[in-house]
Amino acid sequence: MSAKRPSAALDDISKAIIELLQEDGRRPYSDIAKAVGLSEAAVRQRVQRLTESGVIQIVAVTDPVQMGFARQAMVGIKVSGDTRRVAEALSALPFVIYVVLTAGSFDVIAEVVCEDDEELIELLNTRIRTLDGVMSTETLVYLKLQKQQYNWGTR
Repeated sequence: MSAKRPSAALDDISKAIIELLQEDGRRPYSDIAKAVGLSEAAVRQRVQRLTESGVIQIVAVTDPVQMGFARQAMVGIKVSGDTRRVAEALSALPFVIYVVLTAGSFDVIAEVVCEDDEELIELLNTRIRTLDGVMSTETLVYLKLQKQQYNWGTR
């Protein structure tokens, strides 16, 4: 999502559509149309524009544990040199699902999902810590996912 895309106009109707889809991404366009006062075709077009412009993604969110990924962790990374290069390299790794450049104690934070502790150790030792520019890492292993939601609305 780092590529710049033209932004879609976010009027009150588009925001309402987004919020309804955040509650249920499978909600029928006919239901959304009734809720926002547009035709089903108009809602379909707006959703397509919002998707194509990168404002929204409609995806299936899974429980990593039920998908066979029993070990999840957040990895804080201190970098020497260009943090963007390290972030790009991390983004290319299959077990890394989230990468952000940060200010503070860490330069980059990556979220990872692995099948087990052995896979996490392998990922850390052979893929992450060996990247050019990585000075140190701190791994925060998830014990329990307490809250994860995607319906935080619009502004």
